[in-house]
Amino acid sequence: MNWQGKTVGYAITGSHCTFEEVMPVISRFVAEGANVVPIISNSVLTTDTRFGTAQNWQKQLKDITGNDIISTIVEAEPLGPSKLLDVLVIAPCTGNTTSKLANAMTDSPVLMAAKAQMRNQRPLVLAISTNDGLGLNAANIAKLLVAKYLYFVPFGQDDPVKKPNSLVAKMELIPEACWSALEGKQLQPMIVQRSAQA
Repeated sequence: MNWQGKTVGYAITGSHCTFEEVMPVISRFVAEGANVVPIISNSVLTTDTRFGTAQNWQKQLKDITGNDIISTIVEAEPLGPSKLLDVLVIAPCTGNTTSKLANAMTDSPVLMAAKAQMRNQRPLVLAISTNDGLGLNAANIAKLLVAKYLYFVPFGQDDPVKKPNSLVAKMELIPEACWSALEGKQLQPMIVQRSAQA
């Protein structure tokens, strides 16, 4: 894939355990020529966890992309009128964000960016990471599956024995899913075996 001349919005929400998995993906976009615009949720902006500090993750994002981070709704709003992003990916996309997106709520920079992208009829790609993907959030995922301009990074159960409702995308497939989305196609197969325990 040649991402030269493309602008990729890369939004991160609070599935902190997957941050280490997605940073190499962002580096791959940059290495293949993309201009990557980082966008973060309030949780990523403010929350320190056992997986790292908010400040550290933000520094990595700025160092990898070379761009300032969009971290407020006010900063995200111009993405609509400017039509800056060729594709926007939310990775990881938590159950909270999935739920709000499916129900047309816009209370974070990431959701504002998603709303702007869909307004512009440009592809929005979700890499879900939620403990209740086969629980209460299943209904929200189903609503998004039929939404226009919205695509999924292939996903599966990450631990069907201990967490049978949990679904997580194969983060290494994010660039391929985004490329397919630019062509108006869902990367297939969409539902994959993610865990050796499956």
